[in-house]
Amino acid sequence: MKTPVPETFEGQILALLPSLRRYSRSLTRSDADGEDLLQDCVEKVLARRSQWRGLNLRGWALTIMTNLYRNTRRQSPPSMMVELDSAEDMPSPETTADPLERLRLEDALNSLSEENRAVLMLVVIEGYTYSEVATALDIPVGTVMSRLSRARQRLGDRMKADNVITLRRPK
Repeated sequence: MKTPVPETFEGQILALLPSLRRYSRSLTRSDADGEDLLQDCVEKVLARRSQWRGLNLRGWALTIMTNLYRNTRRQSPPSMMVELDSAEDMPSPETTADPLERLRLEDALNSLSEENRAVLMLVVIEGYTYSEVATALDIPVGTVMSRLSRARQRLGDRMKADNVITLRRPK
């Protein structure tokens, strides 16, 4: 059963907040910076409401957030320190007895380039189509596919390399 879409513009933005929050945190790698980016994005979306054409509000908001993040990165000097925040408000089932798996996954995700991580998060976590991601990030669909492929490969290699116990028995 599909959830009804709120009728007001503000209601639709409120419905998008969880998705926008996850994306902002994946871009910034920080709860605090992610919240700042989220607030800036919502402020800009509300201020530029008259520019919205009435199609794909989610894609429009993601494009604004991506551009805000890129502009902020261009204006600020690169930081050598990366904060590892845990997303405690996001439910995650315990699927393994490996207590280090979450840290290994965070390290592997943080090892991805910003471009690859953004595409991975939008396609895999948020469930956007390749064309939606291409539109939001203003890149060709082929670039989305290649970045996603590289991100998955790098993530798999990184997770496999960090295994303490070999996954297969020697022959």
